[in-house]
Amino acid sequence: MIRPILIVLALGLQTAVAVAQTTPAPAPAQTPDSSAAPKSGQIKSGLTLEKFEARREKAFMRADTDNDGKVSLAEWTAFQTARKAKGDPAKTFARIDTNKDGFVDKGELDAFLAKRFARLDKNSDGVLSADERPGHKTAPNEEQ
Repeated sequence: MIRPILIVLALGLQTAVAVAQTTPAPAPAQTPDSSAAPKSGQIKSGLTLEKFEARREKAFMRADTDNDGKVSLAEWTAFQTARKAKGDPAKTFARIDTNKDGFVDKGELDAFLAKRFARLDKNSDGVLSADERPGHKTAPNEEQ
């Protein structure tokens, strides 16, 4: 009885060793070709519309406490109060709720954020640099 168990264990160990030896090693890290690297003036660092929308949408959807995919005025007010946000939440909500159904859905939020991004992107390069972002020390004090 012990002999068959030992044979199975030996075969299992051989299989494990064989698999470990045939597993490819991770590829070495590639160093960038300095001739293909963009010049310092060509690098666009900042916040794109896609990233801007993703960040704001994630924060906005935390207000959706009943997880129905839309935010009511009551949910928005509670969320803004918890964040200690400045300004009247009802006024902000009214600007975002373009179809005036009492809820803000993803479509309305995306349209609002696209307009806000365009207004903040002073040089119209499609990227918000540090000085164009709200809250930056050199940014104009605009209501969020």
